[in-house]
Amino acid sequence: MLKLTLCHLYPELLNLYGDTGNIITLIRRCQWRGIDLNVVNYNVGDKADFKEVDIFFIGGGADSDINIASHDAGNIKPQMEYAIEEGKVVLAICGGYQLLGKYYRGKRDAACGLGLLDFYTEAGDKYFVGNVVVKVGDYHLIGFENHSGRTYLNELNPLGQVISGFGNNGKDKTEGVRYKNVFGTYLHGPLLPKNPKLCDDIISIALKNKYGIEELQELDDSLEIKARQHTLKFINSKFISFA
Repeated sequence: MLKLTLCHLYPELLNLYGDTGNIITLIRRCQWRGIDLNVVNYNVGDKADFKEVDIFFIGGGADSDINIASHDAGNIKPQMEYAIEEGKVVLAICGGYQLLGKYYRGKRDAACGLGLLDFYTEAGDKYFVGNVVVKVGDYHLIGFENHSGRTYLNELNPLGQVISGFGNNGKDKTEGVRYKNVFGTYLHGPLLPKNPKLCDDIISIALKNKYGIEELQELDDSLEIKARQHTLKFINSKFISFA
């Protein structure tokens, strides 16, 4: 049996907006293909040993919880930096996404990020809230955003271009970040149940890294497509074709 390992970083802190549903989706879409996805947790104060990890997941959290995680982050930075440069998969949502950057500057203080990627986030005057549609290559992501942070990517590539919603900062029409096999995004919801193509991309990359497997068995995504159609119609009927 093919086996992959996923490390859930700071699950006790960064677990808002149903983002653990992303892990459940990865597990199920692996199981349906006969792949064993083992999930291990890393919490504040744990000993970091990421040598066997194929996929990393960091969820969203409140500013106070992000601050706690950021104080521990120095313990995992060297291994995370190595994993990223080696092409391991990282999926980071909202606060977890911000944590990968240089810093988050709030109204009163600033939290240091891991500094793994060259971007930064500053607090805005209002929250960006609502459904989002993002063009990523030849498909579209849908999700829900709820953040006051304004993220600026410097010279990094975004995950995609905003079709509807606010995205990174509400100005430049970018959403998320993509560096090697790092996927950072503000899309909650959770993200992966609504976007099986992205979920399968993550699994495919991990399998190719570990086993050299180039093709992934297709699944029947008719229910997922119907759910996407419903959401897209709710946002704007002209988006239904993106399902």
